[in-house]
Amino acid sequence: MGNNFSHDIDLMSKELRLLLEILKRDVDSTQLIKSELFNEIDWNQFLHLVWHHRVYSIIYSKLKKVDEKLFPPQVIQALYQEYKKNTFRMLLLSAEMEKIGELFADNKIPLLFLKGPVIAADLFGDISLRTSRDLDVLIPIKNLEYAEKLLLNFGYEREGEVGVLNEWKWRDYHVSYYHPQRDIHIEVHWRLQRRPSKEPNFFDLWERKRLSLVTSYPVYFLGKEDLFLYLVSHGARHGWFRLRWLLDIDKILRNGINIEKINLLMKAYQNHHIVGQATILTSQLLNTPITNGMQVLANRKRSKKLAQKALYFIKVTETLEIIMSTKNYKRYLFSLKTNLQRFFFFLISFYPGKADLKTLMLPKHLHILYFPLRPLLKTWRVIRKSVQERM
Repeated sequence: MGNNFSHDIDLMSKELRLLLEILKRDVDSTQLIKSELFNEIDWNQFLHLVWHHRVYSIIYSKLKKVDEKLFPPQVIQALYQEYKKNTFRMLLLSAEMEKIGELFADNKIPLLFLKGPVIAADLFGDISLRTSRDLDVLIPIKNLEYAEKLLLNFGYEREGEVGVLNEWKWRDYHVSYYHPQRDIHIEVHWRLQRRPSKEPNFFDLWERKRLSLVTSYPVYFLGKEDLFLYLVSHGARHGWFRLRWLLDIDKILRNGINIEKINLLMKAYQNHHIVGQATILTSQLLNTPITNGMQVLANRKRSKKLAQKALYFIKVTETLEIIMSTKNYKRYLFSLKTNLQRFFFFLISFYPGKADLKTLMLPKHLHILYFPLRPLLKTWRVIRKSVQERM
């Protein structure tokens, strides 16, 4: 990757570098005692980074194997409490996953689970070692309205607002639902990623699906190569600001992956650059062994630039909402797109959205007027924001 990348790693805080050292290897007491990073650690900051990167379960599983005298008792106890909470959470999600899988199967809706307990078990061999906040599922778009009806009848409530002229089907790629009694969120996807990214259609993914062993009722998730590319795209889109996502990639690469199949899919969906980015980040930050086929992708100039940009987001500790509102993130997101994707992104920006509806409320039968009015409404929002900032 070059000296710049190594230099940026050296400039990371001691707490973040110690966290990476623990994540990248099977830890023992001797390694930690010899590590200069172990000295003068701000343990509150260390714990903050562990929470931020959502790696408390895997960190606890590693640290409980070493001499606990090396760590302040409150650190071990705090990690244990979060590990225990996460274990219960993953068991709850597993039970809900089985119910949702059966509900959709009974109503003839094919369903693929994208994240959650299925990939925790697949990658780590233990659902307690990976964290998940919610369940993400993928269905054909034609079943979207029926799926919503089923979930509402099952006690879920839809989150978010319906947009203009079904614009959410073009701008977004999932709808969120929340079950207030069970405190569970479900994201129902009809695409893996936001438009205009290229991706396989649902039934291609369905043909390559795998059966999960987490539940007694059969539930399905993505094939190995499809899961790899999905997790790479998801991590890249979020700037890899959580190390949890890089750990997923590390596990897949260490377990071995079919480079011929990956090459065919990358050629079809034009994501060589982000696979190269993920390869660089895992190899440099987690010491992931890289095959010759993956090294070719890591050697690409664009992949190196994207990996360098992602380091900034890995080092910061702001929330995703704050990060996504920055110009730095928006520029980074634009740099991920191919030229063709940038062109279609530009076209999609002319389609009316929820912001236009909030700026000027029109009756539903006049929503078509949002198309010619959109430039004026957007200009008005910019002027209003500028005035408010001056006040």
